[in-house]
Amino acid sequence: MKVVIAPDSYKGSLTAMEVASCIEEGIKRYNKNIEVVKVPMADGGEGTVQALVDATGGRIINLKVCDPLLREVDSFYGILGDGNTAIIEMAAASGINLLDRNELNPLITSTYGTGQIINDAIERGCKNIIVGIGGSGTNDGGAGMLRALGIRFLNEEGRDIQEGGAALKELHSIDKKNFNKRISKCNIKVACDVDNPLCGLNGASHVFGPQKGASKEDIELLDEALNQYAKIIKNEFNIDVLNIPGSGAAGGSGAAFLAIGSKLERGIDIVINETNLQTMIESADIVFTGEGRIDFQTKFGKAPYGVAKEAKKNGLPVIAICGEIGEGYDELYNHGFTSIFSIVNKPMTLEESIKDSKKLIRDVSERIVRVICEGDKYLDGN
Repeated sequence: MKVVIAPDSYKGSLTAMEVASCIEEGIKRYNKNIEVVKVPMADGGEGTVQALVDATGGRIINLKVCDPLLREVDSFYGILGDGNTAIIEMAAASGINLLDRNELNPLITSTYGTGQIINDAIERGCKNIIVGIGGSGTNDGGAGMLRALGIRFLNEEGRDIQEGGAALKELHSIDKKNFNKRISKCNIKVACDVDNPLCGLNGASHVFGPQKGASKEDIELLDEALNQYAKIIKNEFNIDVLNIPGSGAAGGSGAAFLAIGSKLERGIDIVINETNLQTMIESADIVFTGEGRIDFQTKFGKAPYGVAKEAKKNGLPVIAICGEIGEGYDELYNHGFTSIFSIVNKPMTLEESIKDSKKLIRDVSERIVRVICEGDKYLDGN
């Protein structure tokens, strides 16, 4: 029997590899001869760097960059096992998690630090760059990132505009003379799981601005600023980013990546491709996956959904193990999931389940594989 274990992380508790290892331990407590292949997963958000580094035998690079308010902060990214591919989480440099509630201000926050990480990866010889753009605390259209890559954003007098989303309203032209030319030789993929356009009621400012601290007046100003930004990008890069699905992701950073020729893709699709999950699954008998909470939202591009979709292509059963089962989970049975289990085995608080999560995962995994294998024996008449 061959089992592929491909879970996401349990946010705030365990990495994807730690979850996979606990499932493996539970399975092998029943039968140490069961073949297990661990493929840590992620959906492009938090945990993607660690998951892909673990899955490919890569390494973490630690460095100091600017946070959204241009303060120096400790950050990181990963280089995968091929030594040629960098995996970056925008949130590690430009994330809302780096700001206190009273510091949220999309009028002035910048993605400059993300550009610094990209530059570092290029300096280390990476030709393939994957950027997960979830969780940003910015609304600057990715202009700060492009500034770090050598692009200048100028007002009508030919002077550099300020950092942040509000300043884009003054944008008159773009100077690309010092743009890092090695970018053109890189293949950049952007993990983007939203299809919001840059501007309008469904755009970056209206949809995501409030959670980043924008008032109603701020939202209108930021939306106008991104409209102006789109006009100048069209003039300078010959691409109309205004209504391209995903251009509004991460405060409009999707637009900046499109301007420099990057591809926007679903995060889980990128991870599945980079980990070669489909090849692993082809020779398996059953697939285990999971995440911290499974509910109706899982089908909107979360890692377990992507895993189940791949397993379904091969007609394989999929068992999901999660910390909590939420509303609408049963919808997943129509999307490749065979059964879904919670690790919780008695009334307990969230804190208790997090504290004991490793043991709980091992225990439920052993119980599941016992039912599967002993049930097969019974059905076979043994």
